[in-house]
Amino acid sequence: MKTALYLAAASAALIATGAQAQTHQTTNVAEYASVAPINGSPTTYNAAPGADRAAADAVLAEGNNPTVALGTRITLTSTAADDTEAATPTVANTFTLTGTVSRDCSFYAGNTAAARTIDFGTIGVRTGNNENVNAAFEMAGNATATVQTLTAGCNTNNAVELSKDDIRGMVNANPGGYDTDEFQANIPYAVYATWTGVGLNAVTTGTQQAVYVAPQANAATLQQGAWRSAMRIDFNAPAISDRGLVAGTYTGTTTVTLRAL
Repeated sequence: MKTALYLAAASAALIATGAQAQTHQTTNVAEYASVAPINGSPTTYNAAPGADRAAADAVLAEGNNPTVALGTRITLTSTAADDTEAATPTVANTFTLTGTVSRDCSFYAGNTAAARTIDFGTIGVRTGNNENVNAAFEMAGNATATVQTLTAGCNTNNAVELSKDDIRGMVNANPGGYDTDEFQANIPYAVYATWTGVGLNAVTTGTQQAVYVAPQANAATLQQGAWRSAMRIDFNAPAISDRGLVAGTYTGTTTVTLRAL
């Protein structure tokens, strides 16, 4: 039995040494037992610290007193490794997920330049020889055009801008000579774009948004939050009624810009 205990103790020592951990020792006095003076009643002392334990130790200290029948004591001592760090009955970890979405604006405008060319053909003027001189060669009516795309928008705060290349509108680059009191070589036009979106930094349901460039204006801009929807662009050149139009080709360009902010 002694050999077995020695082996167990040696194994425990090896484990503690290999772990290289801090250890602690606990001493538990299991029980004291002693007999009171001769002819007295036996007394058993419990292991709890305090007066009871002190009394038991005092009895054992009287070993050279012939009037005392000494008792005995059993002591249990244990050694174990400390926790490697403070114990945590509850542990929580937070994981942060990150990723990047690129800023982008999209506008489908066809696959060829032909889809972006608005040809009015002949812009009618009053050519009848029975026209009053004050109406001859004036535009016979408004010139209008509409562009509709099903896909437009930006995935971040953005600006929607309409701009003309010339504030005069469509311009006849080679008009020849003319009386400026009676003729002009340009056709002013308005541009009106509409779509469904939200205001800058707004987090809400989309509503109709619009940018308008008047006939005598050159550009207009509206800032928006992220949006995606169809877009409609209307062009309107009101009939000119105070001057005639010089013959020739009239050209003007309008640029729609969606710009991430």
